[in-house]
Amino acid sequence: MTYAGEMAALLTSLLWALNSVCFTLAGRRVGSAAVNVARLFMALAILLLIHRLGFGSYFPWHAGPRRLGYLAVSGLIGFALGDALLFEAFLLVGTRVAMLLMTLSPVFSVLLARLFLAQSLGAPKLAAILATLAGIAWVVAEASGQGETGRHQHWGLGILFGVGGALGQSMGLILSDLGMAGGLHALSATLVRVLAGSVAISIWFLARGQFLDTVRKLKEQQAALLILLGAITGPVLGVGLSLYAITHTTMGVAATLMSLSPVLLLPMSIWVLKEHVSPRAWAGTALSIAGAAALFWV
Repeated sequence: MTYAGEMAALLTSLLWALNSVCFTLAGRRVGSAAVNVARLFMALAILLLIHRLGFGSYFPWHAGPRRLGYLAVSGLIGFALGDALLFEAFLLVGTRVAMLLMTLSPVFSVLLARLFLAQSLGAPKLAAILATLAGIAWVVAEASGQGETGRHQHWGLGILFGVGGALGQSMGLILSDLGMAGGLHALSATLVRVLAGSVAISIWFLARGQFLDTVRKLKEQQAALLILLGAITGPVLGVGLSLYAITHTTMGVAATLMSLSPVLLLPMSIWVLKEHVSPRAWAGTALSIAGAAALFWV
């Protein structure tokens, strides 16, 4: 076995960790709304160019209305609705708790894959997934206990938004898998998803009269560069690899490995942000890595 899907999922997790750092730094400068809009438009421009160079066309019309429909709805749920809920959860309960709630995504993915894709997992893989999730939750819960969440109000609503974000991510992956049926390239699928998300978010900001004000904030050059780097590592490479992963391994395994981002952020917290990481966090990291490694062998 080549484990191509598992390796793609692991790389996706690393790219999403880098992506979160870029967007966090950019958001401190221009706000999360500007980052949310700009990241998709930058990613869309890059994907259109790559698709033209790689496939000779700017858009995969050959996919047909059925597959394009699945992917468009996937983009709406994943990029527009799911991400919007996640960003609100960041504000209401804090980044660390929201990330903890996002570890529910593999659980949702396993259940949805069972319902819609007829995928099932044996007991050894389920045990490895639970070990990985437990380790991730331990790491993020450790960070959330450092005084970050005490100032947040509307806790229940924030928890609901966080769970909604995790469910949105899982539904986006399931619909993407359906849309890629028949061998549609992951790059083409990513382009359709990003385009749908870009249109939805643009309509939302235009309706609220915030679009032009949001665009003006991008004159801040350092923020624009951070968003560009985040767009490349996130909506372009990260999402593309995630779609490749779900078509080359089971949904539950892919979603679990892609949830390792909080663990992979630990070294960045130490070396870049100069944060202290406790033995408990390292123990959670070891458990997550052991569970992820087990997915390759069981």
